[in-house]
Amino acid sequence: MTDYSQLRLLAIHAHPDDESSKGAATMAHYAGLGARVMVATCTGGERGSILNAEMEGDVRAERDLPGLRRHEMASAVAALGVEHRWIGFMDSGLPEGDPLPPLPWGCFALQPLQRAAAPLVQLVREFRPHVILSYDENGGYPHPDHIQTHKVSMEAYLRAGDAEAYPGTGDPWTPSKLYYDRAFNPERFLALHEALEARGLTSPYAQRIAAMQESDPEGHQPPVPRHETTTQVRCPEQFPARDHALSSHRTQVDPRGMFFAVSAETQAEVWPWEDYTLAESRVETSLPETDLFAGIDPTTTPRK
Repeated sequence: MTDYSQLRLLAIHAHPDDESSKGAATMAHYAGLGARVMVATCTGGERGSILNAEMEGDVRAERDLPGLRRHEMASAVAALGVEHRWIGFMDSGLPEGDPLPPLPWGCFALQPLQRAAAPLVQLVREFRPHVILSYDENGGYPHPDHIQTHKVSMEAYLRAGDAEAYPGTGDPWTPSKLYYDRAFNPERFLALHEALEARGLTSPYAQRIAAMQESDPEGHQPPVPRHETTTQVRCPEQFPARDHALSSHRTQVDPRGMFFAVSAETQAEVWPWEDYTLAESRVETSLPETDLFAGIDPTTTPRK
């Protein structure tokens, strides 16, 4: 049996609330098994908006949304039972319009790669994770901060073990594996959609499923994703903790919105996993996997 107390997991996210909508139950699952689990949040979400109509007019949210988001993040971290570190960059905002406006000066997405990755490399060398979770090259969705998060996560994974790279940021550490989160896995949405319709219930995913099928020129249902799922972590017992963490982000998440439209019990019955793509590995493993730490021996050093 795996001794998870010797293992460490680092999840790298762009904004406060991303950790609760992407892989939250997985983090709570491994923390519950005894592993050290940390969330690194690259920005403070300073350029976000109030996305929950119930919070509109709230004095604190209107006057100091970034400060309130830090309190929300602390509540989410407590709900998941994990550690947390702010990386400290400024939110880039989501540009809108045609043509798109330039990104704000000094924001995270405009930082040169080595400058943006340096504090993350330092954290990897300090925390010494065996596994890193982050986003694919599209950022999970194409927000500039999510795309930059992918870039710095890859840089930290590839270079943190190089003693010549990033001088002054600590002793080198080589993570064993890096995964892309697939929280918006279209197969999951389709399974939940069909299960709800079979029960005679209204599916909150109908519009999303229709859009996915329309966007697939070959008519696949669902459309062929950019990356396939290689790893599924079964963690339905942590779905309530995930929902608690997500609801902690009161300014960002509508409690009557899509994330809460299907009960944890139904999700546990239909799709009791959280899904990932193994993007990089320095250890031998066999796919498909059911454990992010598969193949990892914490007493040995992985190959570089």
